[in-house]
Amino acid sequence: GLNGSLEIGSAIYLHMKKVSIITVNYNGVTDTCEMIESLKRHENYPYELIVVDNGSASLNDYTLLKEKYPDAKVIRNDINLGFAEGNNIGVKQATGDYLFFLNNDTIITRPILEILVKRLDSDEKIGCVSPKTTFWPQNNKLQYAGATPMSYITLRNEFIGYSQEDDGRFDVPQETAFANGAAMMIRTADIQKFGYMSEYYFLYYEELDWCTFMHKAGFSIWYEPQAVIGHKESASVGLQSPLQVYFHTRNRLIFAQRTLSDPFERKCSYLYQLFVALPKHFLTYLCKGKFKLILPLLKGGIDGISFIR
Repeated sequence: GLNGSLEIGSAIYLHMKKVSIITVNYNGVTDTCEMIESLKRHENYPYELIVVDNGSASLNDYTLLKEKYPDAKVIRNDINLGFAEGNNIGVKQATGDYLFFLNNDTIITRPILEILVKRLDSDEKIGCVSPKTTFWPQNNKLQYAGATPMSYITLRNEFIGYSQEDDGRFDVPQETAFANGAAMMIRTADIQKFGYMSEYYFLYYEELDWCTFMHKAGFSIWYEPQAVIGHKESASVGLQSPLQVYFHTRNRLIFAQRTLSDPFERKCSYLYQLFVALPKHFLTYLCKGKFKLILPLLKGGIDGISFIR
């Protein structure tokens, strides 16, 4: 009868898997709202939304998000705790079977969650999956179609397909070296095996560190081109900021210390960062008159050395 059908329907609903989408807002409420609206418009897979306001300058960001999206879990941090800690706070509020870390400056134009879930479910050894990422609004131009392995000396790698036309050449799902920090999905249960995102970095290198520990725990990282997001990062290379220079300089040393288990490789990396990369950047900034970047560069080096010691 009808009651029996309802009970079966309820049982099926209770066993449907759910995704917890976690996004961090920092003085970017307009972007965050646009991202949420794109999810509401296009996504049909069961999900909960967790927005962590990471100490935005005005309480208005938090208040607006809380009032406009009563179904979302909106959390306010009094200060900016950094990308990793902001996401980790979101994880602790999550009730989904999967965690999808999504930058607040992204847009979706068609459903993606079920595609990413199916990729994770296809193999228990897949620890993390990232969708194809295009620039936005120039969404015919790729930003991420997988990532190359990292040189242990320079601690640099590249996004495959970066700034190339999205013409079908990058439409094969495959294992890749690193996920894209702007959009990455894991199974909630797997976090017990490779840990939370490291909070040492504050900004930059967190997802690279995390992927490295996933690999060490025996998991692979996958690129899934059937799921596509747009990311509002400028297609032209932006001007370097003191913040970028400081954290890149400091965090490469932290990354080497945390992830390079071979003592020889670790020493080579330290030597390269301190006696090749840092002096080269110093001379470049000096010659080009970028004096405001010199102090952050030196401070990043000093703070990095302090950490590894």
